[in-house]
Amino acid sequence: MTTPTPTTRTWSPPFPLDLGVVLGPLGRGPGDPTFRVDAGVWLTANTPVGPGTLHVRRADAVEARAWGEGAGWLLDGLPALLGAGDDDSAFRCHHPLVEQARRRWPGMRLTATGRVWDALLPAVLEQKVTVSEAHRSYRELCRRFGAPAPGPATGLVVPPTPRAVLGITDWEWHRAGVDGSRRWALVAAAQVAHRLEGAFGMGGEAGRALLRKVPGIGVWTAAEVAQRAWGDPDAVSFGDFHLAGIVGWALLGRGVDDDGMAEVLAPYAPQRHRAVRYIKASGVRKPRFGPRYAPRDHRIV
Repeated sequence: MTTPTPTTRTWSPPFPLDLGVVLGPLGRGPGDPTFRVDAGVWLTANTPVGPGTLHVRRADAVEARAWGEGAGWLLDGLPALLGAGDDDSAFRCHHPLVEQARRRWPGMRLTATGRVWDALLPAVLEQKVTVSEAHRSYRELCRRFGAPAPGPATGLVVPPTPRAVLGITDWEWHRAGVDGSRRWALVAAAQVAHRLEGAFGMGGEAGRALLRKVPGIGVWTAAEVAQRAWGDPDAVSFGDFHLAGIVGWALLGRGVDDDGMAEVLAPYAPQRHRAVRYIKASGVRKPRFGPRYAPRDHRIV
């Protein structure tokens, strides 16, 4: 079978750019069938005009190729995807660790995919379970209910569409390890997915508030979507099992809860998420005082 000829684009960013750092948040763990890093970065997407595959690599300039019905849409959105719409000029470092991280990673910018549903699906799967559980469920759902990715990248698939999610049976959810609360949240979101895409145009807190109108989507999930879909610089993932501890140990040398994290991050508003990205990039982790949370297998009868 002949591989379709890709649509191409070359773009020269007017700022330092680290592809891995900028696009890294779009990957969902080892074996993610919608995202791959080799000689560049591959990603798949459900665009407003159809499925598409994008390959981006950095040479003297950024070289991008795209396949499928969504190829043109993906290439049009390339600058935003790589952070061209991200403005960090007003960002100020209030802690030495943040300042050091910013100097070390000058090519870190916030991606904006423009795709709400593609960010929402894995975010809901990551609610209140271990990362390994969520990634396993996402892999299984994508491979079984996603579409083969256009183009030459063997093994890549496009994430399941809202229509595909609405067709998943109870047994198939169970087989993928997805419990009832996450399943119901995804079904509720899929039923109004066309309206939720409007959150991208609203942006900021207004966009996050729209997402939270769906039962089962709270502050954490809305922030995770906002960070990726429109590069929201102030969307902090409050409610995360680990994040408050990481921020507290990095900036205060002790653990804090969400209220403590909100207090220590307050000087960074309206760019608190950017500060968190620098903190996480620094590699600081909270000490472990007990056993790790054990994954659950919802497929066990």
